[in-house]
Amino acid sequence: MTQTVLIPRLETARLILRAPRVEEFEAYCTLVASDRAAHMFQLDRPAAWKEFAAELGHWPLFGYGPWHVERRSDGALVGAVSILNHDTYPETEIGWHLYEGHEGHGYAFEAATAARDWAFTERGLPTLVSYISPGNTRSIALAERLGATLDRDAPGEDASDLVYRHARPAERAAQ
Repeated sequence: MTQTVLIPRLETARLILRAPRVEEFEAYCTLVASDRAAHMFQLDRPAAWKEFAAELGHWPLFGYGPWHVERRSDGALVGAVSILNHDTYPETEIGWHLYEGHEGHGYAFEAATAARDWAFTERGLPTLVSYISPGNTRSIALAERLGATLDRDAPGEDASDLVYRHARPAERAAQ
């Protein structure tokens, strides 16, 4: 029996957040095998496939998961944003990555804003965090730009993680 899972398509002024495609695995595999993944995880091809598939499995299990981020103007794959709750995560995380050459354009901020707002409004999630390695200054800056604050009391996936807590829309409006 085949199960169809609908992954919502989100659109912003410049981006489309859509379902990942199997042919995009090569770009993901290249990313997670490179030095660019030093603050996430570096994986060989078999482990990359398992992670790619496990993240997609979030959609039927939880009703949220990864989106691939496409630039509207030309269809280029610029990165991904995900709402994930792996078994080792103390809380549900919003995470992001960009592919080489797509930094510095605000794509991660735009995509993460859309995903975060969708998770709170459409899924009604009570909280979202981002687990960030202390040396990942670009992700820390993005989390802070998104309005997330460092929660020193929250456990991370890893003991060294910084945990940035994202405010719900009503909380952001009150700030």
